[in-house]
Amino acid sequence: MKASRVASLLPVAFAAILVVGVTAVQGLWTDRWSGRDDKAQLKQAADLLESRFPNEFGSWEFVEEMASDPKSLERAGAVGHISRLFVNRETKARVSAFIVCATPHDASGHTPDRCYPGAGFEIAETEHRQSIPLEDGRTAETFTGTFRKTGQTLRVFWTYGVDGRWIAPQIARIELAGKSAVYKLYAIIDETRIPGGEAVLICTDFLSALLPEFDAAIFGKDAGAGSTPADRERPAGATTDPAETAVIRPAARASRGS
Repeated sequence: MKASRVASLLPVAFAAILVVGVTAVQGLWTDRWSGRDDKAQLKQAADLLESRFPNEFGSWEFVEEMASDPKSLERAGAVGHISRLFVNRETKARVSAFIVCATPHDASGHTPDRCYPGAGFEIAETEHRQSIPLEDGRTAETFTGTFRKTGQTLRVFWTYGVDGRWIAPQIARIELAGKSAVYKLYAIIDETRIPGGEAVLICTDFLSALLPEFDAAIFGKDAGAGSTPADRERPAGATTDPAETAVIRPAARASRGS
């Protein structure tokens, strides 16, 4: 009798353990029990993004604000964002930058392999990691891939910025857990009329110059030392899906000599 009773309780005990485990993992992912004022820190990080994003770096300069879609930003969990077109003064190459500030949970869920097909693109080159040497001697880890539809092919680089580092995590939701805010950056170039290899070089140059300037503006001199904008207590100082940017502004071609 006792053995059968214990056996009958095993499924209930297993279900309870499973619920507790799932709840614990979910709480870790969403920082439910961190004890920090995550909303305030997230808002501060978002304000820093929108007030301090550099408009000039290396040979690149800001030329135009890109159109924004509130629904896309909501899906991305964006508390703050930047969506701008930059041109290289020497080569006339054009790259658009789209960056959001969000929680790790939200930032890791809205990836190009999901949003671009939803905008009518197909995956042409499967995403893969690429390391980019930065002008300040550090290295940024990124993902890159291409997305294609009739008459247009886009090269996209994307990376996650946290604690003054730029990483391409295997499982972002787990590796970014415990952070109050994450910056997720896309560099997008239209490579329809230029060789794919050249598009990679253009974006590499763009990110190599941009990321050190971004880190200096947001994190200060100690970028990469493991601190956050909120830790520095800096005082705090408008909506786009990167796929929809390409759809809304197909004329913003990225090419040399254009």
